[in-house]
Formats: sequence, structure tokens, C-alpha cells
Amino acid sequence: MRLSLLDRSRTRTGHAEGAALGHTVERAVRAEELGYERVWVAEHHGVPGVASGAPAVLLAAVGAATSRIRIGSGGVMLPHHQPFVVAEQFRMLAALHPGRVDLGVGRSVGFTAPVRRALRRGAEQPDTFAEDVAELRDHLEDAGPVTARPAGVGPVPVSVLATGRGVEVAAALGLPAVVGGPVLAEPDVGERLAAYRRGFQPHRGSEPHLTVSLDVLVADTDAEARELALPEVWAMVRSRRTGVFGPLEPVVDIRAQRWDAQDAARLERGLDAVVAGSAGTVRRRLEELVERTGADELLVSGSTHDRDALAASDAAVRALVA
Repeated sequence: MRLSLLDRSRTRTGHAEGAALGHTVERAVRAEELGYERVWVAEHHGVPGVASGAPAVLLAAVGAATSRIRIGSGGVMLPHHQPFVVAEQFRMLAALHPGRVDLGVGRSVGFTAPVRRALRRGAEQPDTFAEDVAELRDHLEDAGPVTARPAGVGPVPVSVLATGRGVEVAAALGLPAVVGGPVLAEPDVGERLAAYRRGFQPHRGSEPHLTVSLDVLVADTDAEARELALPEVWAMVRSRRTGVFGPLEPVVDIRAQRWDAQDAARLERGLDAVVAGSAGTVRRRLEELVERTGADELLVSGSTHDRDALAASDAAVRALVA
């Protein structure tokens, strides 16, 4: 089972927003030392809780600080970019860090209406995601009408973040799929992912590859792990009321705030969705997930305010999957 790490460059109270980028680089260095397969970074726009809006820029820094681990995007949101420009960016990365660069692409169009307007994404614009992915791959394979430079830098593998009908897009194009979030809780997820394998149309000898992305946190006890998960879940709960997905707060500060019954219920549901617990608890939940989905790779993405506890959790997860 391959094990990779996604770091979303979450901001934290008590730290400047820009510090989150340095935290991502530091986490990637530790992931390489621990033996993770690859480390991915995110793309979010206009979100106070996320500092990374330009994956290619951040990956250049991650690649410079590491030497072996594969680096990639989880992912570049194609509705915001021209496929040719993305091909150029990732060919540049591949030239700087040969044989280490992956490109995950998604279709999110922005967290709020003002962000979508800033990105020039109107509701009337057609969904061209499948066509854009195919065009991007053509540019990376020198099959397009224009050559993305620098040429001759080796392949840049493309994966599809398979929200919505993305699973079908990945299968039709013969590409790896990355599945996470609410999709994993759907009762028919096993059949849906089996259909990906059945419907897979190989491209240049490609084979189906399914990566499951989920939040994972390990501590000495189940209760301690749920406390680690609280800052991320609390940020999501608060965003439901305020419309703002904010920085991670310390657990003690969250516990000091007043919650109503709706907040408490949402917190419990959110915490239950995180794979958080002792080593034994997490091992059992991951084994069940792999059996249910047929995953080839796990992409873990836990986050919390306490960076030392997060580093310990990353090490514990690697030990479990080793």
C-alpha cells in the first residue's frame, strides 16, 4: 500500500498567514525522512484558512528542500487555468526536479461567489473539465499543436481528483483517480469505484490506479486523537455559520467558546468522519476502508493547530502502513 501526504498549508492563529507555507515545506521534509511516497499541496483561493493558492510555486520550494520524495498537486483547479499554461508550469518543475513531479487536477470553481467573480468564473460558463484534462495531457505528451517548454524533460503523470463525475472522466481518459470527502461515505462507493476499473480505457498502456484521500490523525488514545481533529472540524463548523473558513485554533481556545446544540451536533458528525484514534483504532479503520474501496494508495491529510502533535501523528501513520 502506497502512502502519501497532502498538506493544505493551513493557517494557524498566532502565526502569520505566510508561515503556513514554511510549515508545508517543513512537513514535506519530514515526510521524505519517514518514507512517504509523495507529498501533495493544494490550491484554494481567497480562503483565510489556506495560504496556498499557487501549487506550482509552492512545489518549487518543496522540491528544493527535498531530494527523493515525489511532489505533486492535490490539485490544480483547471477551471481557473489554461491547460497549456499548466503544462508549462509542471514541465518547468519536472526540469528542476527530474522524475519526481506529479500533476493532480480538479474542477472546483471557488469557495464563495466573490472568489468566483475574482477568478472570472461565471455561472453561465460551460463545464469543459474533461476536454481540458485531455488537452492538458496532449500538451504534456507533445501531442498538441504547440510544444510546452522546456521540452524533453520526461513524463509528468496526471491524476484526476474525482469529485462529481470525475471518476468517469478518469476512467474514460485512462488516468488515475483520487477520491475523498463525502464520496467515501456513500453507500455505493465500492460499486462506483469498481465501475471505474471496469470502465477504464487504457492510454499508452496505463492501468487503473485509485488513491483514497482522507483525514487521518493518530495519538496515544482515541480521545486525544479526536482532540487533535477538533481544530479542523471546528473551522468547518464555524464556516457553516459565518461563510468564512478560518485558521486553525488551539483546542483550549475552542473549548472555551460557547457552542449551541447545532454546533455540537455538527462537531460530532465531523469528528466521526475523521480517521482519528489510537494506532489500533486507525489501523482497523484504514483496513476497512481499503477493503471497501480497493484503494491502491492512501493520501492522508490530517491537520491540527499543534504542529508537534501533527508531526508525531505523521510518524505514527507511516509506521502503521509501513
